[in-house]
Amino acid sequence: MQDTDSHLSNADNIPKKFDSISKKKEAITDQQVLIAGGGHVGLSFALLLAHHGIASTLLEKNSYPTISPTDDSTRSHYLDSRNTALSRRTVQIYQEIGLWDELQSHACRIDTVQISEQGSFGRAQLNKAEEKVESFGQVIENAWLGRKLLLAAQQAPLITLIDNANVTTVQQQTDSVTLSFNYNDEVENEQQLQASVLVACDGRDSTVRQLLDISTTTYDYQQTAIVGVVETDTPHEHAAIERFSPAGPLAVLPLTDPEGDGNDEYQQGYRRSVVWVCPTGEETRYLEDDAHFLQTLQQAFGQRAGKFTTAGRRGAYPLTRVLADKQVEGRCVIMGNAAHTLHPVAGQGFNLCMRDAHVLAQMLNAQVLKGADIGDAQLLKRYEKARQTDQKRVIRFCDAVVHGFTHPNPAIKLARNMALLAFDKLPNIKPLVATYAMGLKS
Repeated sequence: MQDTDSHLSNADNIPKKFDSISKKKEAITDQQVLIAGGGHVGLSFALLLAHHGIASTLLEKNSYPTISPTDDSTRSHYLDSRNTALSRRTVQIYQEIGLWDELQSHACRIDTVQISEQGSFGRAQLNKAEEKVESFGQVIENAWLGRKLLLAAQQAPLITLIDNANVTTVQQQTDSVTLSFNYNDEVENEQQLQASVLVACDGRDSTVRQLLDISTTTYDYQQTAIVGVVETDTPHEHAAIERFSPAGPLAVLPLTDPEGDGNDEYQQGYRRSVVWVCPTGEETRYLEDDAHFLQTLQQAFGQRAGKFTTAGRRGAYPLTRVLADKQVEGRCVIMGNAAHTLHPVAGQGFNLCMRDAHVLAQMLNAQVLKGADIGDAQLLKRYEKARQTDQKRVIRFCDAVVHGFTHPNPAIKLARNMALLAFDKLPNIKPLVATYAMGLKS
């Protein structure tokens, strides 16, 4: 599975079909938490806090669209949407805060995961019936996810949204943190907010992280992900197909029909999300030439997905791993892509961010119930330590897959194909891998 959202900026997370509006309350909620960055992670974290009764103010540098519960929810572009693979654990988190019922109409479950390498004999498959799960996850349209998260945040009394807000300074005191910002870069209109803790979810190039002078460790994969939607002549049957080529990992994921519930067993399902990874510098022709793009996909996937018939508009995203050297500084927490921007292979990036957000929200809630300081440095350091095992495992896994399946050495190629066969045949391996992929063990 591929995570087409994990490396994108917050601006890409906001649906574009609605007119822009700023939402600024006359009196800021008596917030306990400030959140910088209002993409999918920032909005989800604010909703998790609200679920626990914790007030927050969320600042977003872009304009939020006007959204009404009565807006037409019909897809505006049949083949132009970006999508994200949600792990089973992420789905559970959205169920926990009562949002999944609103999301699932535009989500399509993954029943099987097929893994193979182009031009090689190794292959493996995960099947939900064998693993005794409802599904391995869901693929959802980014615009729909962003729309529903924003609408829920706008309707939550404990969440204050401020858009067009540019963070300028962060100052920490003994018992609080103060954030200064202005609207639309109007320096004469600077304002300040104060709270017990600041959580930065403001993307790979995080302003807050830079203001806190937190350095990063970066790695350029020298790859570019081409992301879009295609149509095939045969139904997807809820199968995610992961294919490895010399250029990099590729995937097609099942999507919902233009109308109707993506979990309807009777749906036809000819739409598929596609992530095509190529060496940086080769992306232009794949973006501009539909016939070449479809032909290349066909060569890479063979008949596993049927015939690729139509390609929608595509976007290209250079792939770079960016890891914050630390995720806590005093009363400030670095989260989301600001903390770890990963390669989209296996769809782990956004789901890892959601597990981070869920754990921090629970820890802050426990602190509130004790009447203790939610910005306590020792508490936040415990959060950072608690998330290290899960984060390091996911980072190692993503890099091992990327480098292992692109290495040209024939001996390594033979070894990885034997490993795929072993994975498919040996008992007890699949359940363990499936559990990690679904985010159920962290």
